Amino acid sequence: MKLLESIPEPIFEILGLIIGFFVCFITIVQIIKEYKSKNKSSLSFGYVFGWVFVYLFWSIYGLRFGALALLITNALALSIQIILCVIVFRKKRAVYVEN
Repeated sequence: MKLLESIPEPIFEILGLIIGFFVCFITIVQIIKEYKSKNKSSLSFGYVFGWVFVYLFWSIYGLRFGALALLITNALALSIQIILCVIVFRKKRAVYVEN
């Protein structure tokens, strides 16, 4: 643990931002795939809505403890995840309407 303690906090904040933005990028790639695909979504409601709660919790955690990297990246990821939820919901609803 001495190795981790030797790393300055600003380095962790910067790495947290980089990793957090990377997660947002991955979700954006999934949004683009879902949006362009004419097929029904293979993502389950539990999966996409589950991540909403994960990102919401970590956003609140970041706010509560003043962890800027957690707050910024998870609030952004929460917004992006909600967009993915809307797309998946619309696609699944369209499949149910057709049947």
